[in-house]
Amino acid sequence: MTQPRGSANSPAVSAALSGAVDLSGLKARADAARQQPSQGGGQQSQGGRPAAGAAVIDVTEATFQAEVVERSLQQLVVVDLWADWCGPCKQLSPVLEKLAAESNGAWVLAKIDVDANPRISQLFGVQSIPTVVAIAGGQPVDAFSGAQPEPQLRQWIGQLLEALQDKLPGVQAAQQEGGEEGEPGQDPRFVEAEDAFERGDFAAAEAAYQRILDSEPGNEQAKAALVQVRFAARAADTDPSAVARADAAPDDLEAQFAAADHEVAVGQVESGFGRLVAAVRRTAGDDRNRVREHLVGLFELFDPADERVIKARRDLASALY
Repeated sequence: MTQPRGSANSPAVSAALSGAVDLSGLKARADAARQQPSQGGGQQSQGGRPAAGAAVIDVTEATFQAEVVERSLQQLVVVDLWADWCGPCKQLSPVLEKLAAESNGAWVLAKIDVDANPRISQLFGVQSIPTVVAIAGGQPVDAFSGAQPEPQLRQWIGQLLEALQDKLPGVQAAQQEGGEEGEPGQDPRFVEAEDAFERGDFAAAEAAYQRILDSEPGNEQAKAALVQVRFAARAADTDPSAVARADAAPDDLEAQFAAADHEVAVGQVESGFGRLVAAVRRTAGDDRNRVREHLVGLFELFDPADERVIKARRDLASALY
């Protein structure tokens, strides 16, 4: 299952994915109430049905079959099970509503008040809220519980839409209509930063990623990207002659830094790491600390499990102690 980071497994999650949830269980009640005006809020048209373009709808037991099960045959339906007294629900719901509004009709958010509609929460085996269940083709396809940050929600929804694009007509139509700019799951803030990076405007890319971190200090994707951008900006100012200059002046730390950056940039990673480990052995005090910090910064460009990083960390520890 693809869950946003930090989501908790719950009976609702396991039930949704085990096939134990029978969404047709509400059909009889829905049919009996079909002729009555819907009591749910949200954007409605005549007969209690949501307007065709509504991105967010309020769903009740009476409208569940039509507005969740039947609608999910055409587009992804993300069910938000919430309650007015639930603090995390008030954090999660506005983000989901924002993302639904940006989706160009690829998916719809169905909000269900569990206090007013207990049969639905029982259907999913909900024991904690918020619980979010993705419905496609009349069946649950994924679920999570607990409030999640926007980047993880975007990723989760984007992966669902990618998997369903050839199965649900609404998803495919939304992608075709929106083109690249309307592609689901893309955060426009990251698009701005990535576009700047691709055209070589490292200052603009750095500023764009920094704005993301200013508003979301814990955004790991932006943190990692910022490290890459800052390195690319440094490496762009180096050339092969940096290595010769550093070899000729082993005590020139700036020359060592430039040479190491160049070597890493051209794929000579072990040489770049080894150069700075050697510089650590030759230095002391503040100079040694500067070299160590530069080397650790280079480590951050790679997966911590990279064998080259693991070896260089061992060599650094040996040089320091």
